Amino acid sequence: MTYDFTTALNRSGQDALAVDGLGDGIGFAPAKPRKGFDSIPLWVADMSFATAPSVVEAMRARVEQPHFGYYEERDEYYQAIIDWHRTRKATNDLTREHIGYQNGVLGGVVSALGALCSPGDSVLVHSPTYVGFTMAVGGHGYKLVHSPLTLDESGIWRMDLEDMERRIVQNNIHAAIMCSPHNPCGRVWEPWELEEAMDLFQKHDVYVISDEIWSDLLLEGNVHTPTQQISEWAHEHTVALYAPSKTFNLAGLIGSYHVIYSRWLRDRVVREGALTHYNSQNVLSMHALIGAYSPEGAAWVDELCEVLSANARYAYEYIRSHYPGVQCAMPQGTYVLLADLNDWCDGRDREYDRVIRAAWDVGVTWHDGRLFNCPGSVRIAVSIPHAQVVEAFDRLDKYVFV
Repeated sequence: MTYDFTTALNRSGQDALAVDGLGDGIGFAPAKPRKGFDSIPLWVADMSFATAPSVVEAMRARVEQPHFGYYEERDEYYQAIIDWHRTRKATNDLTREHIGYQNGVLGGVVSALGALCSPGDSVLVHSPTYVGFTMAVGGHGYKLVHSPLTLDESGIWRMDLEDMERRIVQNNIHAAIMCSPHNPCGRVWEPWELEEAMDLFQKHDVYVISDEIWSDLLLEGNVHTPTQQISEWAHEHTVALYAPSKTFNLAGLIGSYHVIYSRWLRDRVVREGALTHYNSQNVLSMHALIGAYSPEGAAWVDELCEVLSANARYAYEYIRSHYPGVQCAMPQGTYVLLADLNDWCDGRDREYDRVIRAAWDVGVTWHDGRLFNCPGSVRIAVSIPHAQVVEAFDRLDKYVFV
């Protein structure tokens, strides 16, 4: 490979939540490991890989210009997004006017809901549910209505359209959040599934907020279809949200963007974001995106997806072959797996909390599934060098699944 995905970065003491943010007890952060064990970061959805060289080079070039006052967004920023969507997502109708900055995807979700709903309104989401949706949507006064995803006979997560429709009607819902690809299930929706979902939303006049932040991290040849490409109705009734942060490990820089084709909808979402008077990116974030959405950045992502595919496949196969009773689907996108421990715990009369803590004690910092509205499960982020993935499961063998 051209790029280094085998060196384990030493992020300790370097402002990394994944390794320095470990706390005590069950909660948002796993507990610190006991003496003699280092932590293997499997809980935060960021990566232990150095970002693409093109990102660092773009930022370095800007830092060498020693002025950081007010600025205007560069034409190159918008052109980088347009080119990236054309070459990576087969989107050919994107122009500058359709693109708008957001202080994070969750900020975009809240801005969109502010344009579409009133506090107290119900919003449809799928469960398992990304914890950020739970906090951001609920924290702004909206009611989350969960429609459970189900595993089919082939171990593929599916939407339950009958359940979705029933909840839409019963709760008078006019806004739904899609996660595409889905976090924490790792599902990449097929076009026919999105078509059925969009037909349902159109039938009941439900606007769509589509979180597509994971859409560049595709495993084993899976293909992402942007929600807005599904139909003319979806094109005009969807707020799509993107960012280079997951793809290039840039969450600490802050910087996301929306794509909204409908002028009516775009004007209102932009207005909601502007109400804070602080929905603006920093200059280094802008240059980081330009460096990321470049030909070298694309080459780096292609290699990254190979590495993540191998890591996810290893973890999935290991769970299936070594831990009878643990349910886990092979992710098609993202770098997270969701493993259901309920049957394994019940079959051995083991308490879920004790199993969670046993892993944390030996530095396997997986994430408590209750945060994702999926009790009895764990989310595992395999965005680390492969040797660390192997080490994590070696520890699980020795100290947890015994």
